[in-house]
Amino acid sequence: MGKYFGTDGFRGEAGVTLTSEHAYKIGRFLGWYYAKNGTHKVRAVIGKDTRRSSYMFEYAIVAGLTSSGADAYMLHVTTTPSVSYAVAGDDFDCGIMISASHNPYYDNGIKLVNSRGEKIDDATIEQIELYLDGKMSELGLSTPDIPFATGANLGQIVDYAAGRNRYIGYLISLSRHSFKQFRVGLDCANGSSWMIAKSVFDALGAKTYTINASPDGLNINQDAGSTHIEVLAKFVRENRLDVGFAFDGDADRCIAVDENGQVINGDHIMYILANMLKQNGMLVNNTVVTTIMSNLGLYRALDAADIRYEQTTVGDRYVYENMQQNGHCLGGEQSGHIIMSKFATTGDGILTAIKLMEAMIGSKQPISKLAEPVRMMPQVLRNVRVGDKAAVRNNAAVQAKVKEVSERLGNTGRILLRESGTEPLIRVMVESPTEGTCASCVDEVVKTILEEGLA
Repeated sequence: MGKYFGTDGFRGEAGVTLTSEHAYKIGRFLGWYYAKNGTHKVRAVIGKDTRRSSYMFEYAIVAGLTSSGADAYMLHVTTTPSVSYAVAGDDFDCGIMISASHNPYYDNGIKLVNSRGEKIDDATIEQIELYLDGKMSELGLSTPDIPFATGANLGQIVDYAAGRNRYIGYLISLSRHSFKQFRVGLDCANGSSWMIAKSVFDALGAKTYTINASPDGLNINQDAGSTHIEVLAKFVRENRLDVGFAFDGDADRCIAVDENGQVINGDHIMYILANMLKQNGMLVNNTVVTTIMSNLGLYRALDAADIRYEQTTVGDRYVYENMQQNGHCLGGEQSGHIIMSKFATTGDGILTAIKLMEAMIGSKQPISKLAEPVRMMPQVLRNVRVGDKAAVRNNAAVQAKVKEVSERLGNTGRILLRESGTEPLIRVMVESPTEGTCASCVDEVVKTILEEGLA
């Protein structure tokens, strides 16, 4: 990706690598870029998560937008998928979500979506980065900055809480069943879903129990949510709930917990939803789109169910692009980003939870039974901090070691070596029938990286 933007927007430590000046300039650029030489009044919609810095970035972006002549519609604290829903449904030029997803509170990010509610294209990102670096001539401008709007051409700020409420109504409408017989736990990660998730499940009739739904600006994702699933697992067991759902900071992902406190990850979820769609004649192309990080256990279960699958590189944007290009309707990641293209253009944790409830109700089975065919293979993942990711990938000794391990595993397992999209990390992942084999294979590759002086 670019100098500032990665696969999930511009992310960094608030006030350090991502500053209010960056946010202001991004707002300035979007207001100018979508104006089409002043012939169009730009409308942009903005949401944010519960981080303390989200307010600072929100006001900076809004100042940038309005000073370039755009109208800024403020959803306030809301989820990333709600921004995509609002953009696509209410004829906005673009959407902006201020969130660093599952990262700790001191990080933040700026995610951009186009008028269809999809992640913004790389060509536009390149132009934003040119502006951030002050390269005006490369944007076709001879002035030192983008022109400011004046007088009646200044943008206005519009309170748009109604857009968030419409999204809540949309989610409620997606279930054909009442959840009245179910005791459901929700871990809101002290993030974007803290009000919305409970509102939806209460409206659908569930007996709803929430944890980590008291954000204070500093506790988002702190020992909470989908990246700390053990908290919800304990809560579900202790309160004898039927099922639990954990979201991340901006609620675009969901990890579930069954009635026994066992984790139902994104691979299990894709299998459950694929089976439900197939039984209802709705699994378009009989295909699920996964990333290369999905577990072999998922692929074996899909094979047994006679469901096809495709693999993309890691990142929900690549899953969505594959789905769009090939007309598939279901895809996702092991981390809980699940995309159902009939209902949304992005991963949506609350939507995923609703559809899992539908699968349970439609089959009259607990979620543990629905997930049972996916027998996860042991998997070990190690992150290695390196100076040059490309140098590791192209190193002959590393390549030889990866090939050696792969041949040794044969069809009983696999090894993956990949670069982090946002950090100076190489990820080494091995799957095999035993945890010990996984660990020893990973150790061999990491040792080679170290011996080659790459870390």
